Amino acid sequence: MMGLLVFKENIKRLYAKCSLYLIPAVKFCLGFVTFYLINENIGFMAKLKNPVIAVVLGLVASFVPCGVTAFFAGCLMIAHVAQVSLEVALILLVFILVVMMLYYGFRPGDGYLLLLTPILFFVNIPYLVPLLVGLSGSLVSIVPVSCGVCVYYMMMYLKQNAGVLAGSTMSEMAARFVQIVKNVFGNELMWVMVAAFAAAILVVFLIKNLSVDYAWSIAIVAGVITQLAVIFIGDFNFNLPISAGSMVTGIVLSVILALIYQFFMFAVDYSRTEYLQYEDDEYYYYVKAVPKLAVSAPDVKVRRINSRKAVKH
Repeated sequence: MMGLLVFKENIKRLYAKCSLYLIPAVKFCLGFVTFYLINENIGFMAKLKNPVIAVVLGLVASFVPCGVTAFFAGCLMIAHVAQVSLEVALILLVFILVVMMLYYGFRPGDGYLLLLTPILFFVNIPYLVPLLVGLSGSLVSIVPVSCGVCVYYMMMYLKQNAGVLAGSTMSEMAARFVQIVKNVFGNELMWVMVAAFAAAILVVFLIKNLSVDYAWSIAIVAGVITQLAVIFIGDFNFNLPISAGSMVTGIVLSVILALIYQFFMFAVDYSRTEYLQYEDDEYYYYVKAVPKLAVSAPDVKVRRINSRKAVKH
């Protein structure tokens, strides 16, 4: 444990020294992965599918807010989809405008969730998102997370139905428009995942704020159970196409990563908890004080005690 605490302090010191460079690097990686996944999954326009485009857009993302990066990602999706179906491009444009209004109206600082949520779906650990958001975010963060879930399933629909969507005539456009809206927004799996993530964020947020020992650990377990319960209820009602093995693997990895995140953000020693009482003219104050687990990073210095004297001839 002592070694892990020392490692944690070293990481904090490194971040304090190099945050000016680390933050743009992280934003570049987030932006590059986002644009790369869009090109790989719905890259219908050959010119924009070039990996150099993803690199250039990633460099731009390192200097702008994550909300702007999400807007660029939406524009890239529209450009690709317009090569296949104008109806889907129009639907996607309206959806992105709605997302932007929700984003700037509720939680502008959570733009990274619009990017991170689809990325974690692609790497099969989406269940991590509600745990981290519930531990460190707010209930308003449910909005960008839900929008991120919808973005992922829209991308999957476009990827799986590209051949069907191509080649429509003007006379068929209205009928196809209605059909596409029904297929995209009538996806039961998408709405079940939105409900599961929203419920898990709510449960984790409420439990981690309780004045009980190991509140964060209990919140993580409760968040996972909430997600499983909602998904199982949805599967029972709609017979969802969910792979049990993939879901179990993703949940186990999500719990491990959430516990690692807890160690770095909320490592406390409950064995040394103190209960204090104060009062003033109007109130009595009952305070529960839990000390943090922290150690000073060792500063090793070598001091030469006996210097070797030069030999005189």
